[in-house]
Amino acid sequence: MPIDRPRLIAFTQELVRVRSVHEPQTGSNELPAAELVAAEMRRLGWDPLVEEAAPGRPNVIVTVEGGLPGPTLLFEGHTDVVTEGDRSRWTRDPFGGEIVEGRLYGRGSADMKGGVAAMIHATAAVAARGPFPGRIRLAALADEEGMMLGVKHFVAGGHAVGVDAAIVCEPEEQEVCIAQKGALRFRVDARGKMAHGAMPHEGRNPISALTILAQRCREMEQELQQSPGPHPLLGLTYLTPTVLRGGTAEQINVIPGEAWMALDVRTIPAVDHAGLTVRLRGACAEISTATGVALEITVIDDRPSTETPSGSAIVRAVVEAHRRVAGAEPVLGGVPGSTDGTILWRDAGLPIVTYGPGGKWIAHQVDEYVEIEDLVRCAEVYELAALLFLGSPGDGPRN
Repeated sequence: MPIDRPRLIAFTQELVRVRSVHEPQTGSNELPAAELVAAEMRRLGWDPLVEEAAPGRPNVIVTVEGGLPGPTLLFEGHTDVVTEGDRSRWTRDPFGGEIVEGRLYGRGSADMKGGVAAMIHATAAVAARGPFPGRIRLAALADEEGMMLGVKHFVAGGHAVGVDAAIVCEPEEQEVCIAQKGALRFRVDARGKMAHGAMPHEGRNPISALTILAQRCREMEQELQQSPGPHPLLGLTYLTPTVLRGGTAEQINVIPGEAWMALDVRTIPAVDHAGLTVRLRGACAEISTATGVALEITVIDDRPSTETPSGSAIVRAVVEAHRRVAGAEPVLGGVPGSTDGTILWRDAGLPIVTYGPGGKWIAHQVDEYVEIEDLVRCAEVYELAALLFLGSPGDGPRN
């Protein structure tokens, strides 16, 4: 049965019109989007499970049985979106779901409400064909843009047990992404001594110590970019200072007593996270000794890089489905960021492929959009990939 194109488009618009930004100060969260997803699943005749990963932040999960023996395929997406930022910079309403010249505009249209809508309607098309081998599990999860509480709760709750492989429906511009970068996030707290800006010798400047650490990070980054060097699908490793804040008064003529810096580290499979963390702790200790400023480094998050073999059953299924639907050989690519798939890989041992509607670089940008034809094409690829995978031997757990 073909994809219900009008309903797929309309449902994507409905999702985009919901501002599902996690914003505690305003009370905004994923709940309204999750309720829409659950309602759509019920409209299709399914009985979804709605579980809170955190207060007011539900996961929506459903398993569609095929009626015949076979493996289990997971389609995964998230219902939260990042902030729209300064609305005056948008040329379209960021939560309008407006369609102009074949493009559906709005925050989350690509990242990733289009993918969520496509996976639901692809599964509906598979189910409408009649009995099929195995089953399809759909997971629309909370908090991917934060600490990935949704997918962690999903795995901890046993919902990945028995799953043979997963398709993560993030926007990848028709690339079949079989690898993705890991992410290490650090906070470094520096405690020095407050002093007058005119008498720096009377203080110990925590900002200066953190600046030295930032330079050491640049040196480590250069070393890692030389050895192990670039990954063929993911490129280079990056160690990036992203936040530097000093003191509470923030006066120009005051050396603060305390400051802190955030580090966002993006890695490839050849980089050992534990070893890199040890190196950063060592650098902090050396700088503390040299400057008299105490540096304390804390791991905020640790997500591994992933790489699924190109010959695995799930990769073959998505590649073949894309080939038939799009009429072209797909590019095997890598995800430059980090998705829920890192947790499915690490904590559930699942082989994963990331593939979905939308531009690879459009996420989090002003005037975000998804091409209507890309949305429909991805739903058709999901439908065929599910049939191909479920009709073939599953990969089985990765570990």
